[in-house]
Amino acid sequence: MNDQKLRELLFAYKKGEIELDIALKHLRVLQEEDIGFAKIDHQRSLRTGFPEVIFGEGKTKEQIVTIAQGLAARGSTVLVTRTNKEVFQAVNCKMPAQFNELARTIVVDAEEVVPTGGQVAILSAGTADIPVAEEAAVTAIVMGNKVEKVYDVGVAGLHRLLGRIDLIRKADVTIVVAGMDGALPSVVTGLVDRPVIAVPTSVGYGASFNGLAALLAMLNSCGSGLGVVNIDNGFGAAVLATSIARLKASNN
Repeated sequence: MNDQKLRELLFAYKKGEIELDIALKHLRVLQEEDIGFAKIDHQRSLRTGFPEVIFGEGKTKEQIVTIAQGLAARGSTVLVTRTNKEVFQAVNCKMPAQFNELARTIVVDAEEVVPTGGQVAILSAGTADIPVAEEAAVTAIVMGNKVEKVYDVGVAGLHRLLGRIDLIRKADVTIVVAGMDGALPSVVTGLVDRPVIAVPTSVGYGASFNGLAALLAMLNSCGSGLGVVNIDNGFGAAVLATSIARLKASNN
């Protein structure tokens, strides 16, 4: 249950369209569900605007399927990150799902997500950075944003970025995904007047230290106001972008 559905429930009770016991029955399902190996947080959508997300790494196929069924049974949209095709097939046997192989995500659309009204531009410096950018794109779309993808526009050929700068400037938030030297976010902050979220990736040769070099470059950027998330964390960047878009929408 999201905020909009809760409002509809309370208004229906206030107008006498449903009885108190029925309203209480709906509200009881918001409690956490203890399934032994996990406690499913059914209130998260009300608190944060989106249901609990399943981080796939470290979980068994059976655990992911069980959590996904628990969320979907209460009408929640299901998003699984860092997963694989085998898990998707197991989930898809239980409920219709979509799999993005590049992003390594599974989505089950059980709940109608309220659009944020936000437009998010997602840039990748190189083609090798696209999997992380796709994770951000899937997450941002599922959370109600309109997404524009601008891939392979790194500093090795700045003309590619400048050729798409008008599209990027229309976005409310820009997510910039880059590995190696991690330079692209600094360039973008000097070209736009909107929030920029940098995502370092583990792409690069030995001295990139699996993304540490890009992370440190972004943290030390001379571009003012640049936000930085963890290495390969496209999901986290998209959640932050969604929060910014929602804040903007609430002020309009």
